[in-house]
Amino acid sequence: MRRKRNYKRDILPDPKYQNVMAAKFINRLMTGGKKSTAQRVFYGAFDIVAKQQKDPLQVFDEAIKNVAPVLEVKSKRIGGANYQVPREVRGERRLTLAIRWMIGAARAKKGKPMAVKLAEEFLAAAKNEGAAIKKRQDTHRMAEANKAFAHFAW
Repeated sequence: MRRKRNYKRDILPDPKYQNVMAAKFINRLMTGGKKSTAQRVFYGAFDIVAKQQKDPLQVFDEAIKNVAPVLEVKSKRIGGANYQVPREVRGERRLTLAIRWMIGAARAKKGKPMAVKLAEEFLAAAKNEGAAIKKRQDTHRMAEANKAFAHFAW
């Protein structure tokens, strides 16, 4: 049986910075269909980054680039045993994972407004530190540990 074809949607760039990546991030940040709220949080985070005399778009791109994983493990069942097989991460999925991890890391923090938590996560990830970077390192470590099963990848 053939799978249903995966149609790619064209995402319009965000209104303020004309950046497609920012628009994707806002869409992932959105909960309950409240896009204007998600935009307010995202642009609020950008304003906080800008207050620290840094170009927010540059910090954002750097953060996404640093968080994006190169390797991940996929579970594969072979002869009654499950193996964690390391795989290379393709382009679109790299961005998706990076965005998901950044938002997850920001949401996991407590006691501050979301815009502040997001700004902190952007700045930390741009400097190669923070929870999202730790997630990427854990994923890479897992892939490295299971390198022996790489020959099961097909």
